[in-house]
Amino acid sequence: MRERRRGRVRLITAISTSTVVLMVAAGGWLYYEFDGNIDSFGAEGLSKNRPAAGFGGRNVLVIGSDSRSGDNARMGGGGDDFGRSDTAFLLHVYGDQKHAVAVSIPRDTLVDIPSCRLPDGTWTAPQSHVMFNSAFSVGRAAKGNPACTQNTVEKLTGLRVDHTVVVDFVGFSKVTSAVGGVDVCLPNDVYQGDLNPNLGSKGRLIFPKGPRTVSGQEALDYVRLRHGIGDGSDIGRIKRQQAFVASLVKKVKGQGFSPTTLLPLADAATKSMTVDPGLDSARKLFSFAMSMKDIDLHNTKFVTLPWQYQGNRVAIVHPDADALWEAIRNDRTIDGQNARGKQDDKAPAPTTAAPSPVSGSGIGVAVHNGTTTPGLAARAAEMLKGSGFTVTGTATSRSHQGAATVITYGPGQHDHARTVARLFPGAELRPTGTPGVTVTLGQAYAADPAPAGPSPTTPAPAPTAVPTQVAGTARSADDDVCSNLSYG
Repeated sequence: MRERRRGRVRLITAISTSTVVLMVAAGGWLYYEFDGNIDSFGAEGLSKNRPAAGFGGRNVLVIGSDSRSGDNARMGGGGDDFGRSDTAFLLHVYGDQKHAVAVSIPRDTLVDIPSCRLPDGTWTAPQSHVMFNSAFSVGRAAKGNPACTQNTVEKLTGLRVDHTVVVDFVGFSKVTSAVGGVDVCLPNDVYQGDLNPNLGSKGRLIFPKGPRTVSGQEALDYVRLRHGIGDGSDIGRIKRQQAFVASLVKKVKGQGFSPTTLLPLADAATKSMTVDPGLDSARKLFSFAMSMKDIDLHNTKFVTLPWQYQGNRVAIVHPDADALWEAIRNDRTIDGQNARGKQDDKAPAPTTAAPSPVSGSGIGVAVHNGTTTPGLAARAAEMLKGSGFTVTGTATSRSHQGAATVITYGPGQHDHARTVARLFPGAELRPTGTPGVTVTLGQAYAADPAPAGPSPTTPAPAPTAVPTQVAGTARSADDDVCSNLSYG
């Protein structure tokens, strides 16, 4: 009897040990398989002058590429032989790992692109006042230039991008199929001619109005759709893309983080992505993904970089955009909550506790009075001089400015204009072909002018939350899939 009992114990032990060995081997094999799926880009193209790391949260740049390389042409890739970015957002995962915000950057946004590395190892000259999505095409490589886009985002935001992920058409399609489809909604009927304006006719109905579940090519058509809804703009498309990603997140969380759910998704995702060296293995990717599993759907927000139309392009609205980046830098949610989580005692204090003073050293500014209130230009000039700016002249504008103060700037002067804007809360920044920086004072400044001649060592309080016009338009991942789907 004792021998029989010992035999059973040995058998159970052998089975348990074998099971553990098989599980470890299977895990190792899966990691090996997934590692073979992953493409990465080199760090040699990243800027040598990058922003400092944040206080606990992490920033991930996600780029949707419409490259024609591989099978992408079959699924509607761009007409060029080089990679182009079709969409992009900066995802900030807060330090408490319970909140996240994704900031969409319109592809037509006018930005400054810093020096970027070309495929032959040389570096380009910086570019000013160009479309954001052109950064991905620098060098005209088949798979694009994600390092250049990352450099551009870091310059634009002042935030360090911890990771960059590029998703192509084929991979995106496979991900939507792997989760069993994604719930979306159409604000009106959509026809073939809306998806392809060159068709020359209305064509057949492809998306009836209302909710539906899409996957594969149909999901790709949905997120690329621009015409036939609202004003047909990229801004409206961004709203639907945000709704789509929110619905995808909701679907994955609803299915749970089980092997049955995650393995097909992981296989599809790793085959579709090009990543930075920090995510170039399955273990790194899975570790990062699992770090976000406790983020609540309602605390997952989607916003768009504060913008306004400038002709057929998009201009950034300052200081609203600066307030957004400042809040993210300090791990504050869009409604001003501290979401840094547990911090190392040696971690630096948030910049809101000690904002940097405004220093205009080396910056020349012209000041125009765009109101009927006399003496405003001289008053603003004294304030600028008190902060170290060189005032190149004062004048009365030929036309009344209106409510807002406007700061115009010439090529290569964007950073100087942003510095000037810190002394004029609510001012709008507008690029122009005329060299230099000019402040044209509006009625808002006339109603509440800043005190003349402030000490350059006395900074204005830094914002702790983004403006209400930005926070008020945010989408949560648990919002109704049919809400807020178009612009115009």
